[in-house]
Amino acid sequence: MTASPDAAIAFFRNMFDRRSADELQTIARIKRLRERFMADKVLRDKIEANLDDPSKIFKEYGFDGDAEALRPIWDLKFATEKGDEAAYADYPEAQIWKSWFTDLLAHRRMLFELGEMAEINPPFHAWRNRHILRNNSDLGKRNESITYPIVAYELCDGCSVGCWFCGISAEKFKGHAPYTEENAKLWRGMLKVMVDLFGTAAQTGFCYWATDPMDSPDYPKYAEDHYRITGLFPQMTTAAPLKDVALTREVLALGEKYRCVINRFSILTLKILERVHAEFSADELLAVELVIQGKGSILGKAIAGRAMDHKDRVSGDSGDTEVAVAEHGLGTVACVSGFLVNLPHRTVKLVTPCRASERWPKGYRVYEEANFSTAQEYREALEGMIARHMPESLPADTPLAFRSDLEFVPGDGFFELKGEVTTHKVKGLSCLGTAAPLIAGGD
Repeated sequence: MTASPDAAIAFFRNMFDRRSADELQTIARIKRLRERFMADKVLRDKIEANLDDPSKIFKEYGFDGDAEALRPIWDLKFATEKGDEAAYADYPEAQIWKSWFTDLLAHRRMLFELGEMAEINPPFHAWRNRHILRNNSDLGKRNESITYPIVAYELCDGCSVGCWFCGISAEKFKGHAPYTEENAKLWRGMLKVMVDLFGTAAQTGFCYWATDPMDSPDYPKYAEDHYRITGLFPQMTTAAPLKDVALTREVLALGEKYRCVINRFSILTLKILERVHAEFSADELLAVELVIQGKGSILGKAIAGRAMDHKDRVSGDSGDTEVAVAEHGLGTVACVSGFLVNLPHRTVKLVTPCRASERWPKGYRVYEEANFSTAQEYREALEGMIARHMPESLPADTPLAFRSDLEFVPGDGFFELKGEVTTHKVKGLSCLGTAAPLIAGGD
């Protein structure tokens, strides 16, 4: 059953309200331990060398709490060998964290369901679902973490951070759209168009892409408008949380005020993590996911965008190289199936995630781009894209073909479509012998 917008927000708020202050502090403390563990290979090696008694390592790094009481958190072999439920059975504090993490995953699923709009916009709904299904085979497990919001708004022209591995190859920062009377009027009009065309699915929007929210000093004003018009305060991801600490704190305070979604800091180095931990307490960052990047991180990188040009800096582990490569060495950091809007340039693109390739190196397809200068022109651009790219049925003269990334392999009474991640086996259709080779021809 699809979760309602009110239910998704209520669930998130209840994650905090139904837990005691002590439980929330425990979660915050464990979260901070996990962040350092994920970022610091030296720490992981020290713990690995002292599995029987890591208490001195905890003391060295200033971690609060009994190391043994948190064994399922830091002892990966223990958790793997015991099994998920058994590993946490005798560890009450670890169970508190596990419950919190389970709730985070459930809420992410609710955000995915917010993008559904079968009643208010059936063509868009069907188009979005087709791309979700395509990526189930194109991206494999990577697709499980994509929530498929329907729109992203760029408030800036380019990004000041300049990560070498940027999965969408952000351009250098050239400026932001100030919250002037003209821009504010256009912005609010655009949001009203989104609600009119897509209903509550407009709540999935967020205000960055190949940009960083902290490059826009007016980000809080734009974000509050989003809340007032759509009903949801947008999720923020920044790779520059220390650029303007006062601005970061203002956004976090609004996130706490409206309490709709988890925010995120992208942490580029271990030193930045240490500075973030010094600047913000564990309690302050309870509702902020730290996405650990850089050398020594336990997380892998998708080979997309600029990372495709620096494959020598990634490998199958996080040892001497800059970062670990993601599973299969492929993927995308894109998430939107819908519209990519740039406010400074007044442009809107129809996009959807895909596995990065020579044709689509940024990990998303672009079907069309249009310019607009008013909310009405914005609406007309969106409606035109829907009409041209989201037919409710295919014209009878449309040539059929299998996806270009799938290899057609005929068999006796069946055929296979082999991709880099997934192989599909098709059988049981009486027309297979005649139709499949014709479809494989693509003409």
